[in-house]
Amino acid sequence: MSALPVNEVFHTIQGEARWTGTPAVFLRLQGCPVGCPWCDTKHTWEVDEAKKDTWDGILAKTKDAPTFTEATPDMIVDYCLSLPVKNHVRHLVITGGEPALYDLKPICVAMERVAIKVQVETSGTEPLRVSDRAWVTVSPKLNMPGGRQVLRDSVRRANEIKMPVGKPADIAALDQLLEQCFDHVEHIQPPIWLQPLSQSPKATGLCVAVALERNWQVSLQTHKYLGVR
Repeated sequence: MSALPVNEVFHTIQGEARWTGTPAVFLRLQGCPVGCPWCDTKHTWEVDEAKKDTWDGILAKTKDAPTFTEATPDMIVDYCLSLPVKNHVRHLVITGGEPALYDLKPICVAMERVAIKVQVETSGTEPLRVSDRAWVTVSPKLNMPGGRQVLRDSVRRANEIKMPVGKPADIAALDQLLEQCFDHVEHIQPPIWLQPLSQSPKATGLCVAVALERNWQVSLQTHKYLGVR
């Protein structure tokens, strides 16, 4: 079964968008070519074989570092089932890095076999290889230094769109993307969440104003307010 480059795995509370407040295991994968200037996980960008660690080393990690290990879906399932949680873990969030660089179908299927829902958080810049039941959160990374294009098929597969917003130009870019991706009746636009960049008061005010105007929703990075990973 295909292994994935895992930067870290930990049990916490999902802090963003539809699943805010949900206990979840976060599986952070190594590797990302997008290059967002404000990224808070830049240590996941490069896959450097010299930084390879053991599975036990990754499980023990508590600080940001570019170390990673190759882990199979069975290893990740075993970790989720080993946690002291009543009725076991119900939700797995696969993030990065850019998780869509990898074939995620095997881990989706492995998790679904033990009744764990999979959520994939992606920039939308890679083709998605996930199960039909996976929940896909597309956080469109438009006009980033890496030069990657957000793919129409990935946006259309989204169960929700979570747009990082710092200025009015970000709303205009989102409008353009939505017009390009949802130009036919058969492609129904999913719920839109606006997420202020860096918890900026100015960005937050903009997100609130636009959400009220458009009947969209605001996603706050609740985990940061809670002080959890």
